[in-house]
Amino acid sequence: MFLAVMLLAVVACSPASLQKTGKQGGGWQKLFNGKDLKDWVVKIHHHEVGDNYAQTFRVKDDVLQVNYDDYKTFNERYGHLFYKTPFSSFHLKWEYRFTDQWLKDAPSYTYRNSGIMFHSQSPQSILKEQDWPISVEFQLLAGEGDGKPRPTGNMCSPGTDVVFEGKVDDRHCINSSSATYAWNQWVKAELIVLGDSLVTHLINGDTVLQYTRPQIGGGVASNYDPKIKQDGKRLTQGYIGLQSEGQGIEFKEIMIKRID
Repeated sequence: MFLAVMLLAVVACSPASLQKTGKQGGGWQKLFNGKDLKDWVVKIHHHEVGDNYAQTFRVKDDVLQVNYDDYKTFNERYGHLFYKTPFSSFHLKWEYRFTDQWLKDAPSYTYRNSGIMFHSQSPQSILKEQDWPISVEFQLLAGEGDGKPRPTGNMCSPGTDVVFEGKVDDRHCINSSSATYAWNQWVKAELIVLGDSLVTHLINGDTVLQYTRPQIGGGVASNYDPKIKQDGKRLTQGYIGLQSEGQGIEFKEIMIKRID
């Protein structure tokens, strides 16, 4: 019975139908104006909320950059740039490409790796020494140049869990079915979130991953306020954040449409 209900939900919530539904809730809204970081809030590990250390997040040539020109060492400065207001049910789309910047003292897994967090706790609730926000991540990857598959549009779960293929999946990351893309190639990504039910990842217009019931749980995130991490609590809404973890990346055309 559960499988039948889920199949009906997937059909009813296809990207085409969601875009139609989204129009009922209003049109597309620009989250990034192409000029500055107005309406965005920075939180970087080891730093207070609002401290954009070494101008990690900056705007150049109409793109939003994660840039490490002014860093000497990474020193675990995992960072996130959050939009100022939370969202519940929405269709988010953006374009991204990696740059050739990568800090050698960052963990090896961060090479050509970034992400967009959603249903996150607020930046104001993230403690100074907390590394990752309790959130769900739309992970962005590029090929490492060794010819091995490295899909993008994966799901990672700092301090959270999701239901995948009918059961809670305790893996930190779940790979998508996407192709592998070159680091300097612009890629179009989309995220469709229906509150605490169905989540869909799309890459260049193709659905590459679906899961349900995002909720607080799991590990990875550390040094958080224990009052925030209420394991089992369904995530019905939260903040959207762009990630910085030692690898340069550029974002543009960041748009959102609320879904009724």
